[in-house]
Amino acid sequence: MESLASLHPIVIHFPIVLFIIYALFETIGAFSKNEFFSKAAHIILFLGVLGAIAAVLTGNQAESLMSQWESQGAIIQLHAIGEHEELANTTLWIFVGILILRTVLVLKKKFTGYIKYIFVVLALVGCYFLYETGEHGGKLVYKYGLGTDLKKMEIQENK
Repeated sequence: MESLASLHPIVIHFPIVLFIIYALFETIGAFSKNEFFSKAAHIILFLGVLGAIAAVLTGNQAESLMSQWESQGAIIQLHAIGEHEELANTTLWIFVGILILRTVLVLKKKFTGYIKYIFVVLALVGCYFLYETGEHGGKLVYKYGLGTDLKKMEIQENK
């Protein structure tokens, strides 16, 4: 499944952008009372969750590939991968929880008033975890060289 692992650097950008736009639209919708932004935020959140699921799945494939490389003698910072994975899963579950709760409230027609402001806070909390996930993922690439041709050459040299 190396092909799925190679999609990870591409796929991750979709939930990043979608979750940031979701938070922006959620904020605009809550403070402007404009239903367009509120409804658009819901759709963007849904798409962001789908993208995050794809990012986590491709990331899991990339991790299993790294584990294979480690068994072949590569030196890989597994603790850094573990931290990134934990943050990615936490981020996914935060936004899944927001999506489920928001959908239930919208269907019950209770997504009004101060509830919208609570979702702005939840969106910002989710974006904080999104940032931390990206920060740790960036370290994997730029500090440890994972997913780069340099790391592949190092692994081949260690064989």
